Amino acid sequence: MVNRRQFFQAAGMALSAAALQAAGCGGLKAARPNFLFILVDDLGWSDLGCYGSRFAETPNLDRLAASGIRFTDAYASCPVCSPTRASIMTGKYPSRLNITDWIPGDNPKNRKLLGPEDRNELPLEEKTLAEALREHGYKTFFAGKWHLGSDGFFPEDQGFEINRGGHHMGHPPGGYYSPYKNPKLKDGPEGEYLPDRLTDETIKFMENTAGDPFLAFLSFYTVHTPIQASRRHISKYEAKTARKGEHEGPAYKPEHDGETKQAQDNPAYASMVEAMDENVGRLMDELVKLDLDKNTIIVFTSDNGGLSTLYPGRQAPTSNFPLRAGKGWCYEGGIRVPLIIRLPGNEEKTGESSVPVISMDFYPTLLELAGLPELPEQNMDGKSLARYLREGKEPERDALFWHYPHYHGSAWTPGAAVRSGDWKLIEFYEKEKVELYNLKTDLGEKNDLSTVNPDKTSELLEMLHKWQDETGALMPEPNPAYHPEL
Repeated sequence: MVNRRQFFQAAGMALSAAALQAAGCGGLKAARPNFLFILVDDLGWSDLGCYGSRFAETPNLDRLAASGIRFTDAYASCPVCSPTRASIMTGKYPSRLNITDWIPGDNPKNRKLLGPEDRNELPLEEKTLAEALREHGYKTFFAGKWHLGSDGFFPEDQGFEINRGGHHMGHPPGGYYSPYKNPKLKDGPEGEYLPDRLTDETIKFMENTAGDPFLAFLSFYTVHTPIQASRRHISKYEAKTARKGEHEGPAYKPEHDGETKQAQDNPAYASMVEAMDENVGRLMDELVKLDLDKNTIIVFTSDNGGLSTLYPGRQAPTSNFPLRAGKGWCYEGGIRVPLIIRLPGNEEKTGESSVPVISMDFYPTLLELAGLPELPEQNMDGKSLARYLREGKEPERDALFWHYPHYHGSAWTPGAAVRSGDWKLIEFYEKEKVELYNLKTDLGEKNDLSTVNPDKTSELLEMLHKWQDETGALMPEPNPAYHPEL
């Protein structure tokens, strides 16, 4: 049975193909680049060797960074997963989509504020990145974590022809070893490792594209909890931990009502990072083997910062130092993420970039790199990076924004943030306070300048509130049942 949306989607693809053929553009399809988009779950800014990690070893991603552009100031659009993933798929801020928390989120009833009711699925009315590419002849494939809705809202309902493992849950229900207990992924042999399997499925797809341009979207469940070691690499990291000895100074630092891990020393976590890196290397090597490397653009990034901040008594798996805090927080450790983009044949433009970019930018960037029409009515918030990647021309943008009006298990309380130039302001709703930082001189956000620079504080706060109004951001409300004395 074909539903109404699938009918019009198929009709649109047929018309697009007919239009290309009528225009004599049959050769254009072959010239269009392929896209390999690799999204890692909860990977921190400091977790890779090329981003400064001295614990986890990531030779393949270091190799990718050396052949592409490594962004130092790349951001997830939210400090938790589902909103960022929605932004990547739509080119819109999470607040505009009303997907502002992980799905289905957590709204405690015993706190000062009540978080707003947000969506539990990506609306079918949105034209996703996969749908836009598929309409123009791209083969589309998804593997791994989806976390943007349940039945009727899975990857195959949102433009992906093939779905291997994408369903409603935000973590692997059976863990990282088969049997997976995943309704969208058949179990492999007992003990098969999930990142290996998802990579196998991606390679199989690339081998069978028959010359058509493709979008292969590999969304690793790694390195989200549960932290389960890669059996291939765990012994090495246990030995490294034994040689390293105790971390100098306190293992955790207070962070509001929580505490933040100060050093990377978790062997199981590092083994998961290296296993992920190993599979990225397999994909890179397979592109060469299939003679696709010269026409495949690779994007590698994370959906939020590493999990380093939790309530006292809980053990976080990684550290984002020198950044402050981690997943769930609007400090840099929660929103700044690794980003590597490689354009084949663009070797003279490789290196490091400090240009601020964000999740919504991927959609318009890939469209422009594919030579496809802009979709301004869809990509309302993203900026194409194509000219920057090719020519070094920076996108014009006044500010970046984050809206996270919910409580989170990391000890975050509802709030929002804005970055404009080197300045960053964070507003905390429960405490009714703001903090102001200059990231150029204070990357770790240690020196709050809100009282010594009231003009800049007022300017950024007004900018943030105006943006929230423009995007229809829903706000938390006072909790009438809250009694702090209880």
